[in-house]
Amino acid sequence: EDHANLLCSLLLGYGLEAFVCVGTKAKGVPHAWVMTCGTDGTITFWESLTGHRYIHKPANPDESPVAEQPKPLYPYRTIGCVFNHQMFLGNCQPSDSVEICVFDLNDESKWKPMSEEAIKSVCAPGATTSLPPFPPLCASTIDASVTSNEIEMQLRLLVSEHRKDLGLTTVWEDQLSYLLSPALASYEFERTTSISAGNEEFQDAIRRAVPDGHTFKGFPIHFVYRNARRAFATCLRSPFCEEIICCRGDQVRLAVRVRVFTYPESACAVWIMFACKYRSV
Repeated sequence: EDHANLLCSLLLGYGLEAFVCVGTKAKGVPHAWVMTCGTDGTITFWESLTGHRYIHKPANPDESPVAEQPKPLYPYRTIGCVFNHQMFLGNCQPSDSVEICVFDLNDESKWKPMSEEAIKSVCAPGATTSLPPFPPLCASTIDASVTSNEIEMQLRLLVSEHRKDLGLTTVWEDQLSYLLSPALASYEFERTTSISAGNEEFQDAIRRAVPDGHTFKGFPIHFVYRNARRAFATCLRSPFCEEIICCRGDQVRLAVRVRVFTYPESACAVWIMFACKYRSV
């Protein structure tokens, strides 16, 4: 519920008409999610735990059983109420099923509003003065550049040892590793903003770096911890990544790049990309 409250507050701050929905998922599990009401009447559900969005298309309960009804993609089953900082409305429709629910919040025959006085008693300025002030966020203590280099060197050593155990030699190509950096920055930018950028430039740089008759393979992965050995073990569980790390062939060159992105309170995002190029036979 805290995640839903935070997401709803964010969307309200961006000028959207947003509400926290309280209801259930499958098997009657209590759950909270966020709903926005578009100016064109479109109802969008937001799952605060995953970032997934779903357009609500209500089914018609009076439709013939043989008629084709839209199948909901969202995991929500029932809804009891919706609220934000100004309104609290209880669902008083004959059924609380989300699938057939009508989200006309102005229709008091479907949504019963709580009195403004009751809401103001909780949400009015000064009503929460008893709460302690939130402590300020501390700046990150992680040096992104140093940490990135340390993890990268540890991964190089782990890869070399792993290939040695398989009877394989390891040749690193620093220039190829360097070319992976912009891609990792783009992945983090897309993860935090949902905006994709720089992919075409990265692909063009790789095409220039890989000679004719050679094959390039890359495997990016994201972590929220800085333990290189743990990350390496996780990567090996991916068949595609293992194929890169254990690559055999002519003129095999390996590359690895690590980018650490720091956030307050020692939080960080760690992006790793393993890559290889080799002559196709």
